[in-house]
Amino acid sequence: MSGRDREAGARVRRVAVASMLAAAAFAVTVARPVAADPSFDLSGALARDADAVAGKEALARKDWSAATRRLSQALVRHPDDADLHNDLGYAYRNQKQLDRALEHYKRAIALDPRHRGAHEYIGEAYLMMGDLASAEKHLDALRAICLLPCDELADLEKAVVAYRTVKGAPSGKGTGAR
Repeated sequence: MSGRDREAGARVRRVAVASMLAAAAFAVTVARPVAADPSFDLSGALARDADAVAGKEALARKDWSAATRRLSQALVRHPDDADLHNDLGYAYRNQKQLDRALEHYKRAIALDPRHRGAHEYIGEAYLMMGDLASAEKHLDALRAICLLPCDELADLEKAVVAYRTVKGAPSGKGTGAR
């Protein structure tokens, strides 16, 4: 074997070893958030949960009773998922079970204080209950959370304006356009 062949073989081995080390480092980096990070987002696990998937499908069909049943079953396995609580609150709100809806929205916000969807939906629930002041608190929270325009802020602002128009309520401190 010539010196040139040995050098080429050594270069191939170095590249192979470097590739294996890079692959191992990537695998460790990707796996670490799932295994070690307590704030790991369960959305991946929910995507594999038959009840969560069926609950989302029921929400899309506006089958509120099926949604509450299936999302409640998924909640047994994923009690600390803010998105799941928000979805369940939404299903209850659409069944006019506002106390139960508020319970789940509040839990979603406790789990994720910056959950835009939960702030929007709880604000809308408060408007359904005639509690404009509480809705405005969540509108203000969205203004603080949404540094860039976001749909949740725009939707709750529209709902507050519509509520004020129907009820003839004067503008409050927290209802100006952003």
